[in-house]
Amino acid sequence: MTEHTASVEWLPELVTLSDYEGDWDRYLEGIYSVFCEDFVQTKPRFRGIKLGLKRHPVIQGKEATFWHFISEGAVEEERIPDMRRCERIAWPSPVIENSDDDVIKVWMERPKSGQNRIHIWFENEGYIVVLDHRREFILPWTAFYIEREHQRKKYNKRWKRHGAYIGNKL
Repeated sequence: MTEHTASVEWLPELVTLSDYEGDWDRYLEGIYSVFCEDFVQTKPRFRGIKLGLKRHPVIQGKEATFWHFISEGAVEEERIPDMRRCERIAWPSPVIENSDDDVIKVWMERPKSGQNRIHIWFENEGYIVVLDHRREFILPWTAFYIEREHQRKKYNKRWKRHGAYIGNKL
C-alpha cells in the first residue's frame, strides 16, 4: 500500500492503482477485498448501531454500496470509477467507527427524497461518509473525497446549519 500521512492514527493508508502495477482488474478485486473485509465479513458500528449493507443492484458480483464508495453517477449501471474514491476504500469503516473523534463533524439532513442522511465529515482529510438512517437500521450510502475548496466550504456550512445533531441520539 502507498504511504499516506494521516492526520489521525486510526486512518489507513491509501490503496492505489500503482500498488497493483496499474492492473485495473487486479486493483478492482483488491479494493473489493478491502470492502468485503470492512463491510461484509465484519460490520462497522455507528455509535453502537451495527450497519446493514445495500446489496442491490449487484453489478459484476459486487454490492451497490461498494460501487457507491468507489464510483460516481446517477444511473447505477453507468457509474464511473473515481480514483480518489477507490484509493480511500479502506477509509469509510474507520471514519464511521471513529465518528465521535473530535476531528469528525456529524449531522443529519433530510434530503428531498425524505430519507434521513447522516453525514460524517472528516474535514482535515476532505472526506465524507453518508449513511442512510432507516427506521430500524442504518445503511452505508456513499463516501467520497472533496477536492475543491468551495465544496469543502459548502459542507462546513451544512454542518453549521444541521450540526445540532451531535451525540448518540438519532
